[in-house]
Amino acid sequence: MSNQITMKTKASYGLAALGKDFACAPIYIFLMFYFTDVAGLSAGFIGTIFLAARIIDAVTDPMMGMIVDNTRSKFGKFRPWIVIGTLLNAVVLIALFRTHTFEGTPLYIYAAAAYILWGLTYTIMDIPYWSMIPALSSSRKEREKLVIWPRMFASLAWFIIGTYGLTIIGKLGDGDQGEGFSNLAMLIAVLFIMSAFLVARNVKECVTVDKTTERFNLKDVANILKSNDQLKVLISSVLTFQIANMIFGGFAIYYFTYALNNAELFSTYMMVSGVAEFIGVVTFPHIAKLFPRKNLWLIACGLAVLSCVLLYFMRVFIPGSVLLIAMGAAAKSYGVGIVNALQTVMLADVVDYGEYKSGHRSESVIFSVQTMLVKFAGAAGGFIVGVGLSLVGYIPNAVQSSETVAGLEFMMIGLPTLLMIASVVVYRKFYRLHDGFDKNKIETAMARYGFKATSA
Repeated sequence: MSNQITMKTKASYGLAALGKDFACAPIYIFLMFYFTDVAGLSAGFIGTIFLAARIIDAVTDPMMGMIVDNTRSKFGKFRPWIVIGTLLNAVVLIALFRTHTFEGTPLYIYAAAAYILWGLTYTIMDIPYWSMIPALSSSRKEREKLVIWPRMFASLAWFIIGTYGLTIIGKLGDGDQGEGFSNLAMLIAVLFIMSAFLVARNVKECVTVDKTTERFNLKDVANILKSNDQLKVLISSVLTFQIANMIFGGFAIYYFTYALNNAELFSTYMMVSGVAEFIGVVTFPHIAKLFPRKNLWLIACGLAVLSCVLLYFMRVFIPGSVLLIAMGAAAKSYGVGIVNALQTVMLADVVDYGEYKSGHRSESVIFSVQTMLVKFAGAAGGFIVGVGLSLVGYIPNAVQSSETVAGLEFMMIGLPTLLMIASVVVYRKFYRLHDGFDKNKIETAMARYGFKATSA
């Protein structure tokens, strides 16, 4: 395998993430708001559907990883599925943001079906996209350099949607939010499809798999996931971190609109968050050189907790302080940028470790976990937001009671703090691939902490 990744490959792979995350950012930032305040669905129902869809993904995502790993074509095993998945997901994205055109029982059925289909079709594209990384270079340093590009452009997409999304929606819909969301979805779908064909043309695997290579079956997939203890640790650490991050994002629009009575602060918060996350991704290689790898996760979680402290201080002592809100947003999102880059590098290490443990090099199966984690974190966050809004007595488009405001504050500040602390505890106690995969070091560490470390 060639270790050097060309600039053309890096740029094309990164630009593809711009289109890809333009397509998913509205889902994670605005879909709950769209469903409650535009389509008129109940928050509790939406949260339940979000969670139910991820239970389906727990089965379909690893299966898609198996399908990708079993693909043999002259275009490789990743690019065909990236194009197919993008085309399907683009259509479903447009359909999803037509939910507001339904009423009554059909509204609930349509919303549930469209959201589940969105998750399934996004899987088809996202898993092969991220699974390409180990196939583009065997060098950990090259992987780290490559990861900056998609994470950088992804952060840019989230920045644009988070900061200017509501303004763009208002202009595209001429004041009608429903039509604004629908028109934005159509515009994004075009950019999304263009980005997929950019990858198909310019990003090629360094290793082509022989058509006679042994294929995976469902039993192999189960064994791969079961035998990789470091994958389980990574899942636990990432999931708790990202659920906390999704809770931040999910409650923010309600928190600033109803607890602080200033919806414009949401745009400020998202703008600073987007810039800070972008900087976190870009500076990740430099931060990784300055600090031991094992400390980066702790730094990211610590910054998120600091963010909660700043927001609490703002609420108690200087309500509506733009400076403290900006500082809180910057602290949290800079840590998110670090984690987004770090977790992808960690998964590539887990692929190498998994090959040692199971005898199978299963990039797509293992990277399917990343897609599943992103979606499950978003769904779990959405479920918590939906149920939380119902529990605290939230009423759309109305002045909230003091009890509801207090509930919004706890959900926005207190709950993410607890989850970040849990992520730190799991990571510190169990994760061992801080410096990449080294067979001798890993066997020593696994023996010390009671893990079984014999290869398949």
